[in-house]
Amino acid sequence: MKKLADRAWLGCLLVLLREVGAFQSAVAQSVATDTISLEERAPRDVASMEQWAVGCGVQKAEGLQFYSTTGDGLDVAAMTTQDLPANSPALFVPSGMILSSSQAQQELGRVEGAENLLNRLNEGDNIPQFYLLLKILKEYEMGSQSPYYYWLNSLPRYFSNGSQMTHYCSQCLPPLVGKLASSERIRFSKFFQALRHVPFLSDQTKRSRKIAKWAFQVVYTRSVGAMDAFGDVKIAPMADMFNHGTDTEIQLSYDEQGNCYGITTYDVPAGSPLRMSYGDPTNPSFLFARYGFLDETSPATFCKIMIPNPSQQLIDMGYDHSRMLFYKDTGGVSQEVWDVLLYQILEFDPQQQQSFYQAHMSGDSETKQSFHQHYAAETSAMLLNHVDTFLSELDTLQAKAELRRRRKSSKHPRVPLIMSHNQFVRNTFLKVREQLQYR
Repeated sequence: MKKLADRAWLGCLLVLLREVGAFQSAVAQSVATDTISLEERAPRDVASMEQWAVGCGVQKAEGLQFYSTTGDGLDVAAMTTQDLPANSPALFVPSGMILSSSQAQQELGRVEGAENLLNRLNEGDNIPQFYLLLKILKEYEMGSQSPYYYWLNSLPRYFSNGSQMTHYCSQCLPPLVGKLASSERIRFSKFFQALRHVPFLSDQTKRSRKIAKWAFQVVYTRSVGAMDAFGDVKIAPMADMFNHGTDTEIQLSYDEQGNCYGITTYDVPAGSPLRMSYGDPTNPSFLFARYGFLDETSPATFCKIMIPNPSQQLIDMGYDHSRMLFYKDTGGVSQEVWDVLLYQILEFDPQQQQSFYQAHMSGDSETKQSFHQHYAAETSAMLLNHVDTFLSELDTLQAKAELRRRRKSSKHPRVPLIMSHNQFVRNTFLKVREQLQYR
């Protein structure tokens, strides 16, 4: 790996020199006339990006290729045409090419007015992403003079995630994913408000929701797993082309010099996709809201039991969206679901409830099991009622989405994906219901 870094230092230096020169020559209050097209159907020029990246010091393993998964070039994935041994670098991106929030802040300068507004709007934790957004917007304004022009022109323009959905779309989703989608949309609105405090962007850019939203999407969908312990958010061009998978072939890592490596996680045979993890595969709601895809390989999904302001005891019992799971293929139910339901049932007898809680906290599995056996009928009935109620609510959501799809499909092009998501959840719940009937 050190040899890779040593061979790439010249490419890194060239990128830095080009970036500084282009930035210094740019006029702060103007937008180049040759900016990339942001039309949703604009082609993604991945081939030119690859040539640019290699010229800047990126190195790929033999066999690493990018291809269109849809035939129209709008969705791109990575694969290998040759065997790749485990723990070997499939991709190397020199530090000089990598965009980071800390470097963006240093280069562009602090924007205290924007920071103060975001803090007041409870988005202080996302200030690093805001600076990365400013960097993307500045590079966009520079057009072909930007050292990142070819990378920008290889990125998607069409997104189906939460910030791109309308309020109506969010209302066609189950409560958790609908809330997550709305949160993404609201965060973008706050970022857009903060742009008015940025002196080095043109008024044209600051007033364009289309431009700002595209940059927002780039930041939140391309900086996957790249926040370090110091809160620095990074995007490594070309390394951002790996799609998500429940089973992963690639893991990104950074060395002390800030270089990025895409390392194989096992012996990858030729013809395999090259995927990395965007997040917990048992939390498809987050993946759907943040990245805009339905992960049908996800082994499980949240059971949709929503408890507003859960007590610490419920949290101790396992109430967490990543632990309260229904399993897609088997219809199985995670232990945390049963524990939380029984704890709620025992509210009628505080003494019994406390005994059950203490058994759980002390790891007394024998006492816990005796509680579950005694109340098996009650917990099964409670869960079956939840499943039936949610399936009925899901039918209503699907009917609402179908009505909008028929009447105003052009205004809501993401409704079909929403319906596919809801059907995925429905199939999982039906599988669980089938198992409960035999319990």
